[in-house]
Amino acid sequence: MAAKPRFRNDAVAGSDSDPHLDTAPDPASPDRKHPVDETLPPLKMFTSGLQHVAAMYAGVVAPPMIVGPAVGLTAKETAFLMGASLFTAGIATLLQTLGFWRIGARLPFVNGVSFAGVTPMVAIGKDRGHEGIAVVFGAIIVASLIGFLLAPYFCKLVRFFPPVVTGTVITLIGVSLLPVSFNWSQGGNATAADYGSTTNITMAAVTLVIVLALRKLLRGFLQQIAILLGLISGTLIAIPVGITDFGAIKDAGLVGFPTPFHFGAPQFEIAAIVSMSIVMLVCMTESTADMLALGRIVGRPADERTIEGGLRADTLGSAISPLFNGFMCSAFAQNIGLVAMTKVRSRFVVAVGGGILVVLGLVPVAASVIALVPLPVLGGAGIVLFGSVAASGIQTLATAALEKGENALIVAAAVGVGLIPIAAPEFYHSFPKDLLVVLDSGISTGCVVAIVLNLVFNHLGRKPEPEPSEREQSPAVAAPVAAH
Repeated sequence: MAAKPRFRNDAVAGSDSDPHLDTAPDPASPDRKHPVDETLPPLKMFTSGLQHVAAMYAGVVAPPMIVGPAVGLTAKETAFLMGASLFTAGIATLLQTLGFWRIGARLPFVNGVSFAGVTPMVAIGKDRGHEGIAVVFGAIIVASLIGFLLAPYFCKLVRFFPPVVTGTVITLIGVSLLPVSFNWSQGGNATAADYGSTTNITMAAVTLVIVLALRKLLRGFLQQIAILLGLISGTLIAIPVGITDFGAIKDAGLVGFPTPFHFGAPQFEIAAIVSMSIVMLVCMTESTADMLALGRIVGRPADERTIEGGLRADTLGSAISPLFNGFMCSAFAQNIGLVAMTKVRSRFVVAVGGGILVVLGLVPVAASVIALVPLPVLGGAGIVLFGSVAASGIQTLATAALEKGENALIVAAAVGVGLIPIAAPEFYHSFPKDLLVVLDSGISTGCVVAIVLNLVFNHLGRKPEPEPSEREQSPAVAAPVAAH
C-alpha cells in the first residue's frame, strides 16, 4: 500500500538522490537559512526576478486580451485591463512570497491571471460592455471570499497526495503547459497569416538552442539566468527577421494607475457567482498541486499550513484584484519550471519579480518593453521551462513504488484522462458548458482521478501495512518542513 506522507515543521535536509535538493542546509547547522529564505546580491535578485517576469508575462496579459474584446471593450480599455492584470499579479505574488499572518505559502510561488476563468468570464460578460465586466468582477469577489473561508479545510486534502498522486499531477502540469509553448512557437494567434510559418518556428528553435547552449557553456550566475539571456538574444535576432513589434512602445503611456472600479461598481448575479465559484475550486486544486510540486523542487515539502497560507494568498489576491480591475489569480506553473531549471530557490527573488510586475502595471511604457519579446522566442524557451516541470513529476513517480499493487494502473488512468483535453480538445464538446470549466483542465481531471483511484486501490477495504521509511520512498517528502 502506498505510504501516506507525513509532514513536520523542522529544517529540510538535502539528499544526494535528488539534484534539486543538493544544496539544502545541513540540519547540524540550525543557524543557516534554508535556500528559500536566503536573500541574494542585488543584481542577481533583480535579473533573476526579471527572468520570472519574462517567463510569465504573456500568460498574464493573454486573458484580458481575450476577455476585453469578447465583452465589447475598446482596444484602449483592453490595454487598461492588461496593465491592471500585471499590477494585481504583482500584488498576489507579493502576498505569496512575503506573506503576513497565516497568509502566503512563503515559497518562490508566482501568481497571475488564471486561464481557467477565461471561458466562463467570456460567457458571463459577452457583448455586455462595462456592465458585463462589472458582473464578472462581482462574481470573482464573492467566489474568492468563499475560497478564502474554505482554505483551512481545503488544505487538508494534502493527506491524499502521496508520491503516486503528486508525481502524476506534477507530470500533467508540465505536459499540459507544453501546448502553450507550441502555440507561442507558431506565433500565438491562429488567425494570423504567419501562424505556424517556418520563420516563427525557426525562431523558436533558435531560441531553444541558445538556451540549451547557454546552460551548457555558462557557469554560476550567468548559467542561472540562461532563460533571460536566451530571451534577450532571441529578441535581438528577431528584429532583423521582422517579427518584433515595436507598436506597443509607441502607443504606451508613461504612467497609468489602474483606477479602482474603473468600469463601475461590481454587480452580483447568482449564476455568475456559481460559475466563478467552480472556477475558484479548480484554481485551488491546481494551486495545491503546484505548491506540492514546488515544495518538492525547493526542498521544503508543502505541509497543510503551507498550503493553507498559499490558498489564502490566492483567494485574497483574487478578491483584491477586481478592486483594481484585475481577474482571478492562481499559480503560474511555468515559473515552477524556471525554479527547477535554475535552482534559484529564494522566495525573495520571486518577490522582486512581483515588485517588477507592480511597476509594469503602473508604467505602461515599461510593460511594453517586456512585450517586445516575440511569442515564437518565448515559445522556444517555454519548451525547456514546461518540460522541466514534467521531468520533476517523472522524478517523483520514480519514488512512488510503481511496482507495488496497482500504483502503475493509477498513474496510467490518471495520465490518460488528464491528457484528453490536450490530445482531443473537442472531446467534451457535448457536455454542459459549466462542466467544461473542470473537464477542460487536464490537471484538475487527472488530479481527481489519481486521488480517487489511490483511495480505492490503496486504502478502501485494506488493512494498514507497515510503511517503509519515508526517506526510502521519497527524499523530498521525507524531509521535514522548515517552520515559517
